[in-house]
Amino acid sequence: MPLLRGLVEREQSTFSRCDRTRGRDRACAYRETPARAKGCCASIFFSLDWTVALKSKINSPWSFVSTLLVFIIATALAAESHAAAPRPLRIAYLFTSGTMASMWMAKETGGFAKEGLDVEMISMSSILALPALIANEVDVIQISAVPLINASLRGFDVVFVAGMLNTMIWDLYARSEIKSAEQLKGKIVGTERPGSPVAYGTLVALRKLGLTAKDVQLRILGGSAQITAALLTGQIAAGSAAPPVSFQLDRAGFHSMATTLDQPYQNVGVVIRRGRMDELAGRVVPLLRAVRAGIDRYYSDKSFTMKVIAKYTKETDPDIIERTYEFYRKAGFKRELMISEPGVQGILDFLSETVPEAKKAVPAQFFDERFVRQLNSAK
Repeated sequence: MPLLRGLVEREQSTFSRCDRTRGRDRACAYRETPARAKGCCASIFFSLDWTVALKSKINSPWSFVSTLLVFIIATALAAESHAAAPRPLRIAYLFTSGTMASMWMAKETGGFAKEGLDVEMISMSSILALPALIANEVDVIQISAVPLINASLRGFDVVFVAGMLNTMIWDLYARSEIKSAEQLKGKIVGTERPGSPVAYGTLVALRKLGLTAKDVQLRILGGSAQITAALLTGQIAAGSAAPPVSFQLDRAGFHSMATTLDQPYQNVGVVIRRGRMDELAGRVVPLLRAVRAGIDRYYSDKSFTMKVIAKYTKETDPDIIERTYEFYRKAGFKRELMISEPGVQGILDFLSETVPEAKKAVPAQFFDERFVRQLNSAK
C-alpha cells in the first residue's frame, strides 16, 4: 500500500477535512462536538482540486468511481490507526439549507435523546455527502433524489428510507423589465450543469411559462451563487433561485416569473446504504420517530423553530429567518415521511435525456419504505 498511502499523505498536506484551511490547526468543522473530531475524521483528507472536481462526478461514471476509490482508500488507511469502537449514529446534513430543518428540529427538541439515540450531526457539502455515505464514514444523509438516482444508476447501493419534503423549491427570477414569457424568449437564462437539480427546476419553470429550452439561451454557470451573481451584474436575464437567495433577489428588484412550489418532486429525504439496512434497522425507526416529532414542533412553535433556523443557517437577519420559516411551512414537511413516486418519476423523465439508464428505471427501485410503514403502523 505504499503508493496509496503516499497519495493520501499528499492529500493531507494540501487540504484536511477537519481543518478546511491551509496551514491552520482548528476544530473539525464537520462535527457538532469538536472533542469527537480527532477519532472520527482527522485522518480523511482531500485536496482542494479534488473536492471541487467531485461536484461533477455523479454524472460521470468512471471519474466518480475513481474518486470514490480514493475516498474509500483514505478511510481504510485511517482505520489502521484507530481501534474499532462503537460510534454514534452519524447524520450528515447539507450546510445551511432550510430543507434540512426537520432533522435540525429533531436534534434541538431532544427527540433523538428521547428515543435513546446517540446521534452526531455533521455538516458537509453536497459534494461530499454521497461518497461519505458509500465509504461508511457517515450512516445517514439528507439529500434530494437527483444525486441519489444518478448514484444508484451507476451501481451504488444508496436508497431513500423516508421522504421529508416532496415539492420543488425554485422560482424563476427575471429582471424587472421582463414581464412576460414572450419577452423572455431569446434571452439568456442561467442554469447549472445538465442533470443537476437546478437544471431540472429551471426547465420545469420554463415549462410552466409555456417555454422550452429552445426558446431561450441556457447558459451553464454553476450553482446558485454563480447564477445570482450573474443576475445582479446583468449578465443574464433570468435564473432559478431558492431560499434564502430568492429573498435577496426580491430585495434587489428582481421578480418571480414562475414558481415550482406546486410541482411534485422528491426533495430532501433520509438516505442510507442498502447493504447496511439490517445493521441500522434498530435505529432507523427511532430516528424517523424523532424526525416526525421535530416536524410537529416546527408547525406548532414558530418562535422556537426560528431560533433553530438561525442557529444552523448562521443567519442574523430576522426578516430572512422568518421568511425561511414561512416558506418551508408552506412547502410542507411531510410527517407521514412517504416518498413522492410522481416526483421520482418526473426526475427519471428529466434524467433520461442525459442518462440512458434512467429510461428503463422505475421509481420503486430508489426507495424502501419498510421503516416508514413500521412507524406509521404504530401511530
